[in-house]
Amino acid sequence: MKPFRKGDGERSGLFTRRALLLGGAQAVLMSALAGRLYQLQVIETDRFATLADDNRINLRLLPPSRGLIFDRTGQPLAVNRNNFRAMATSDRGRGADVLVDRLDQILGLGEVERTRLLRDLRRSRNAQPVVVRENLGWEEVARLEFNAPDLPGVFIDLGQSRDYPEGELMSHIVGYTGRVSDEDLAGRDDPVLQLATMRFGKKGVERSLEDDLRGRAGAVQVEVNAVGRVVRELDRTEGQPGSNALLTIDLDLQRLATEKIREHQSGSLVVLDVVTGDVLAIVSTPGFDPNTFARGISQAEWRELLDNPERPLHNKAIAGVYPPGSTYKMVTALAALEAKVIDPWTRLPCVGFIELGNIKFHCWLKAGHGSTNVVEAIAQSCDCFFYEAARRAGVDRISDMAARLGFGKLSELGLPGESSGNQPTRAWKQEKIGKSWQHGDTFNLGIGQGYMNATPLQLAVMTARIANGGYEVQPNLLLAKSTPREELGPPAPRDKPTAPSLRLDPKHLAVIRDGMNQVVNSSQGTANALRARDPALAFAGKTGTAQVKRITERERAMGITQDSLPWHLRHHALFVCYGPVDNPRYACAVIIEHGQGGGKTAGPIGRDVLAETMKRDPSRRTDRFRKMASR
Repeated sequence: MKPFRKGDGERSGLFTRRALLLGGAQAVLMSALAGRLYQLQVIETDRFATLADDNRINLRLLPPSRGLIFDRTGQPLAVNRNNFRAMATSDRGRGADVLVDRLDQILGLGEVERTRLLRDLRRSRNAQPVVVRENLGWEEVARLEFNAPDLPGVFIDLGQSRDYPEGELMSHIVGYTGRVSDEDLAGRDDPVLQLATMRFGKKGVERSLEDDLRGRAGAVQVEVNAVGRVVRELDRTEGQPGSNALLTIDLDLQRLATEKIREHQSGSLVVLDVVTGDVLAIVSTPGFDPNTFARGISQAEWRELLDNPERPLHNKAIAGVYPPGSTYKMVTALAALEAKVIDPWTRLPCVGFIELGNIKFHCWLKAGHGSTNVVEAIAQSCDCFFYEAARRAGVDRISDMAARLGFGKLSELGLPGESSGNQPTRAWKQEKIGKSWQHGDTFNLGIGQGYMNATPLQLAVMTARIANGGYEVQPNLLLAKSTPREELGPPAPRDKPTAPSLRLDPKHLAVIRDGMNQVVNSSQGTANALRARDPALAFAGKTGTAQVKRITERERAMGITQDSLPWHLRHHALFVCYGPVDNPRYACAVIIEHGQGGGKTAGPIGRDVLAETMKRDPSRRTDRFRKMASR
């Protein structure tokens, strides 16, 4: 037995105090832990059960079925078709590089597709699926299914893609859809647009009616695992399909007009109902196949379209601007008549030119037309008459009349990309060119040249407003729209315009129409060769030639003519017309790029298309109309 030492008691007491402190601390910690566990498991059990369900259950949006587009007789212009597509999920991009490498080996993605897929996978949240590739063939589907064990998160999905049965024929009207861009999202808070499979209207009616065609999203409630992948589907609510659209276009008439224009390489045409403003045909050639955009256009295809000198992506009917040439002479004549600076019986001389200072402004007929009144001047397209009429009326009155007839501003058609053209004024020239308006500018404006530019649609609107008695009819492309469950029927026929009046003197309008009638139906008319043999198809019109390159006196002496110039330097050919001549119902405007003579190239097309329109009489035909409720 060891002897007791004095220091042993002190060490024993110190140990006991430390043990008590440690024990006390452990007791406090255990109490805190027990209290926290009690709080989490008993007091807040409902809250955490809800959070657990939120982590386990995801609510995902379902893209709605896009609305269909039809012509006025119910023929399909844009429909949906089944589309097998490869989808992939990734936990915020984890393992994305390896997954994309494997997909590249199987599908041959290419650098552009690889980059896009990696970006989408890294941006994806909550394991939201992204599109690998759409429009898969059976061979591609089989390869993916065979390699499924090596492709975690990849699956085949059956969705819908856009199909355009008429292809190039309706490309500029219907347009196409594509992936949603940041620009498309501007001003829109619809969450369905964030879906990888969603498509957005890019051009034409697809763009202008995007909000109606898109529909409302559905939703699916799914159970997911720890990494956000779907285990099973719990609930589903189907979305509301987009509205169907019935256009004013007559597809058969559109096909005929396109075939006529294609014979002359490049051009455009517009047919309007002068009472309702319905656009029955609107052609721009060449066009493009919108299905290449729907399936995903390649870089090579895109470059080919951009580099084409005939601009197939450009809708010439609404965005192409051309000097209207002699088709503008009705504007000058109306401005002069309304201003009372000439009368219907006023006769003005034409000796082949008119002098302004030391400059000669020539008439197209070198020998001159002699003395003509306004009806004769329109019929024979006398330039000198309209030089003098323009001088008397002045630029301000001419510009005001042009605006009333639809020039220099956008229509209410609604198609994106429309141009307002250019209706020059004194203020415009001062602002844009920095020079004051000159008398020579007024002479040029009087015959539709100089700074004046217009679209084929504007020429058709001008013709329609003259033909219908001076009513401000607006071009219209949408006949009706509804959900698929509703039945669409054609509107009741209308025989009188409901648009506001332009307040033009009916006698003056009658004079202009008489001049246009004599253009075609008088032996002196510039388009007399186009006269209809059937009196029921008689029509009135006006030829025009828009200068592209001025041939100088020196070039003429060298033997240079329009025919000898390269195609892209030849004059544009124009023709506007309406019919039937005694009871106008339809108006047509035609422009053939670099077609030279209006009566020679544009005129026969306008005659044939207008004659077919009058025979078909689309404003009253309802026998071929199909119900859309069954689609």
